[in-house]
Amino acid sequence: MTTAKLRTKATAAPSLNPDKFSLTLSSGQQLSLRHFSIVDDSPWLTSWVNQDYAHFWGMQGCDQQQVIEEYTQLSGHSQLLVAEIDSTPKALFELYNPNRDAVGQHYPVQPGDIGMHILLGPPQPAISGFGKQVFHGLIQFIFCHSHIERIVVEPDANNSAIHRLNAQAGFRYQRVLKLAHKHAYLAFLTRQRHQSLALKHTPRTRNSMNHSTDFLTTANWQHANRHLIAKAISEGCHERLFQPTTLGDDRYQIDFDAGHYRFSAERLALEHWLIEPDSIEKRSQDGTQALDAIAFIGEFQHVLGINDRQLPLYLEEIASTLRASAYKLSHGEREVDTLINADFQALEAAMSEGHPAFIANNGRIGFGQQDFNDFAPEAGSQFQVIWLAARREHCVISTSKTLSEAQLLQQELGQTQLGLFEQMLAERQLNASDYCFIPVHPWQWHNKIAMGFAADLASNDLVYLGIGEDHYQPQQSIRTLFNRNHPNRHYVKTALSILNMGFIRGLSADYMDATPAINDWIAALIEHDPVLHANGFSVLKEIAAVGYRRPQLQKWLPKGDAQHKMLSALWRESPIPKLEDTERLMTMAGLLHCGNDGRSLVVAMIQASGLPPKQWLERYLHAYLTPLLHCFYAHDLVFMPHGENLILVLENHTPKYCFMKDIAEECAVLNKDAVLAPSIARIAVDVPDELKALSIQTDIFDGFFRYLSALLHRQLDFHETEFWSSVADCILSYQASQPQLSEQFRRYDLFSDHFEHSCLNRLQLANNQQMVDLADPAGSLQFQGQLVNPIAAFGPKGEGNEAN
Repeated sequence: MTTAKLRTKATAAPSLNPDKFSLTLSSGQQLSLRHFSIVDDSPWLTSWVNQDYAHFWGMQGCDQQQVIEEYTQLSGHSQLLVAEIDSTPKALFELYNPNRDAVGQHYPVQPGDIGMHILLGPPQPAISGFGKQVFHGLIQFIFCHSHIERIVVEPDANNSAIHRLNAQAGFRYQRVLKLAHKHAYLAFLTRQRHQSLALKHTPRTRNSMNHSTDFLTTANWQHANRHLIAKAISEGCHERLFQPTTLGDDRYQIDFDAGHYRFSAERLALEHWLIEPDSIEKRSQDGTQALDAIAFIGEFQHVLGINDRQLPLYLEEIASTLRASAYKLSHGEREVDTLINADFQALEAAMSEGHPAFIANNGRIGFGQQDFNDFAPEAGSQFQVIWLAARREHCVISTSKTLSEAQLLQQELGQTQLGLFEQMLAERQLNASDYCFIPVHPWQWHNKIAMGFAADLASNDLVYLGIGEDHYQPQQSIRTLFNRNHPNRHYVKTALSILNMGFIRGLSADYMDATPAINDWIAALIEHDPVLHANGFSVLKEIAAVGYRRPQLQKWLPKGDAQHKMLSALWRESPIPKLEDTERLMTMAGLLHCGNDGRSLVVAMIQASGLPPKQWLERYLHAYLTPLLHCFYAHDLVFMPHGENLILVLENHTPKYCFMKDIAEECAVLNKDAVLAPSIARIAVDVPDELKALSIQTDIFDGFFRYLSALLHRQLDFHETEFWSSVADCILSYQASQPQLSEQFRRYDLFSDHFEHSCLNRLQLANNQQMVDLADPAGSLQFQGQLVNPIAAFGPKGEGNEAN
């Protein structure tokens, strides 16, 4: 099989000057570049392409004459360069113009794009780290040509070695391409991202850390402030913190001591205020004032109910949220035209909103600037976790009934790395069987464990093992990490003791004990329920968990203290192995994403699907709402179904089914008398009957549909009444299919005229360090009257229904 058949070929060759390339390897040897000579270089290249490791090059079995013929043809379309040491060839590079290549038919080619292929020579003699060094050197060579803005690669989907190199270099994978000769990943590396990563990976000293604040331009800062104030006013009105004065023509005013804010708004169902940011004006006795979100919070401190003790920290969270917004305006590929076909992780990094209701939703108190660049989801960075060995007698470790601890470690670490860890313990005269292995977020290690757990490290209760091999990407739920080197491997979720949205984001060792058992029970329930099974609904099981209890402090600290939650981790299934070829993934938070120009991703998806909006919405509701209704009515089972906790499976830009995640911490059985095994009994909770339906009405209607319907109403001219009518139709269709549950439908009536108005910002504003008592979450809720139910008018006409 020839390269013409196996690899895409260009019809116009780039021309980069190899004289600009010089690389000193870690071995001290010098690597140089020269042009490829077909006649002189064909003997060694023939030997290379017939090596077993080179089978992805697609020329095994070719003789020298065939190689000459192939590269004579290829040289007219690609630039061929040889990397060599002391005149000995070590690698072959092909550079091509994707605008005239088959790959260019699969994405919108931009000026400054260049494609590349690389073939490394046999490792004789072996040079430590050669592949990574020469790969990074080639990228540096390409970007030293000022007209190149982006490198495009399309490696074979099964070529795990090149995927590792690509991930280490910072390439962002988009999606799988079905080319004529292979399944390949489409991936990009921009000049900006390369420069950012090069700076980040320079040794971090006072003079070399990334201090850049280029994104904090006046325009970006003004945009961030205007949009955050629009959100603060909208959510403040929704939660009845503000009582705006009507000025006519959809104009409103809210007053503070020294002036007022005026704005235009459309009022939608569920008291949703759809505010146009550009309409906001601030006036005082001195005239029109610049918009400043921090000043806004201060001006309305008492209206918002923030006490003097909470105010400084909340203002810090607001400042951090503004900074993150400004960063998003300048970084990443966030426009919907790019994201409409982007892969799972490109979408995950691009999101403009995680939790849409919270005003201060990117506080991340504890992060410094370099931490933000390294670990914030929107930075799209990849990093390696720290591994510790923890003395088993102080640990809780639990696994799914289908998995052993040994199997888990083999799957996640591999025998080579696992053997290295065991050897490191043996060198300290410690027995590996006496220890559990725990992955630790780098921030947690440097800021909490290495400092606060010094006694544990000194006594060998904890042993530092080093940095793991795999690179991970942080998800929207910031302490959850996706494996970029091996996407089929599990997510890792770690303790991360930063303050974000009302909680220190630790993980309790006590909770780790029951985590896999809870997930096993829920997964079995779903698997054996014919309605859920037919729907395709599934959970991503948390299949293993480990937590460390500190012997020095365990008996002195109160239960629930953040110190108990600093060193734990869990492993969650990846959705990647579960997909069919035609399916792709996206976080459900992506439906609410808007690009810098304001256009929404959900509208672009509907338009790209070719379906009428109502039909697209029906499919989405069937994938998302129907299984949650059934879990609630048939099993008293509820989840936390916000956008970050749902992963949609798409086909032709249309939801097909979904995965629920974050199970053990955020699921509940709303029946305190439920018969459950003692190990999972904690998920049975006592909630008053009149509040149980809020798991649908508050968490779904108010917490997600309120925002989704507003986007469709404003940008697609799909009126909100059509949206809520579709929601009602979905519920009625489900109820008609399950007549045996009619008593449950009557008892927990989703079509009541009103439902209790539960307010999330009031929770955070009342206590922004722990907004919910985890021992009594229902008792922590903040209610503010009732909301008019937007589906009441579409409900069944029958006795006992308040809508009659």
